[in-house]
Amino acid sequence: MEGDQTGQELLEEALRVLAPDVIGLPLTFERYDLSLENRRRTRNQVVFDAAEANVRHGFGLKAATITPEGAGDVGSPNALLREAIGGKVIIRTGRRLSGVRPLGGIHAPISVVRMAVDDAYNAREYREGEGDDELAWRVERISRRTCRAVAEFAFQQARRMHATVFGGPKWTVSPVYEGMLKEELDAAAARHPDVRYRPILIDALYAALVSHSGDALVVPALNRDGDCLSDMILQLFGSIAGAESQLLAFGEDFRASAVMAEAPHGTAPTLQGKNVANPLAMILAGASVLPYMGDEQFPVASRAIYEGALEAIAEGVRTADLGGESAMDEFTDEVIKRVRTKLDVWSALGESALRY
Repeated sequence: MEGDQTGQELLEEALRVLAPDVIGLPLTFERYDLSLENRRRTRNQVVFDAAEANVRHGFGLKAATITPEGAGDVGSPNALLREAIGGKVIIRTGRRLSGVRPLGGIHAPISVVRMAVDDAYNAREYREGEGDDELAWRVERISRRTCRAVAEFAFQQARRMHATVFGGPKWTVSPVYEGMLKEELDAAAARHPDVRYRPILIDALYAALVSHSGDALVVPALNRDGDCLSDMILQLFGSIAGAESQLLAFGEDFRASAVMAEAPHGTAPTLQGKNVANPLAMILAGASVLPYMGDEQFPVASRAIYEGALEAIAEGVRTADLGGESAMDEFTDEVIKRVRTKLDVWSALGESALRY
């Protein structure tokens, strides 16, 4: 799903890493132009076409796009995609970037698992009255199904990370609305007694995260709460461009039926055409989709990309936002070199190389 400005430039860098002559997999790409110009021209039909393709194939990769401000314009393609794909959960994981100083001593990974739909971003808004007596209203909703998906996936993610499910909504002030998510978190905790669970109110959560320096965490959240939390947490690790974002749709067994990956940052128009933007998040987004695609070769390629990208950062190959001097394409070139080397060495060592 092609995008706008620097978003499109970074997508092309990620696709360079996913090229068959780099990862050794015969990938082909079905492209949809989600630039603002084409969304306006097609009246968003291209967005729905892309969503249908994502559901049909089971996976997609999206560039950052412009959301126009005008009320009568085409709006956010992200909101349309999430609804059309049937996405329930968005996950973003902040992780330490070696050589990049985090804030507050944070070192263990922190995943934010948030609602992908409903809540403030799907609310009906209206005004009534005039002058100083004018009132603005917003009618929000969440569903039991979406709350259950967030809760269940949060506990599954915590088990994978050996982490604690930490946080929750403001259920004391909003026992009916936000309390529904708390009910599903408590129920998931009962289904997963082996996973540590520490529910706290979201205001206390913000304070705890800023000073947290302990073990890995998984933070479940409502839609807008999770949007704000993930931006803050990624920045605590040094950069919002340091991690990928995944939208997940689920079957009845809570296994992913469709995934869409993207970078969590925007289109950075001031960086367009300067070859200085950080492609890390977009490269990791591409890597994150691979394990859903096929046999054991796909997770191996994914691991090679993750390791190659993070090792490049650790060894000082960084763009300016991370304190380095590398250009955008130079960073991608370094990742490609490392991925090729890893896959070649692992192939020579045989399957046992990945068991340690």
